[in-house]
Amino acid sequence: MREIRASEAKAHLPSLLDDVERGETLIITRHGKPIARIVPEGDLRQAEVDRVLAEIEKFRKTMPRIPLEEIISGRHEGHKY
Repeated sequence: MREIRASEAKAHLPSLLDDVERGETLIITRHGKPIARIVPEGDLRQAEVDRVLAEIEKFRKTMPRIPLEEIISGRHEGHKY
């Protein structure tokens, strides 16, 4: 979340909207006090979350399955007790 002065927001609105579209939330201030909040549209944010989750699932399918016992044994190999 980023704060930006109202005068600066007025001068740079198109690029600020690009930032919001990419998921950033902006707080608009006047004389140091918050007066407005610009947040990404919920549907757009959910679409991005869904896209990333699909990419993660696709990546997971490329990874070999590792038995739980192997994961646990590997966890203990690196520790000195």
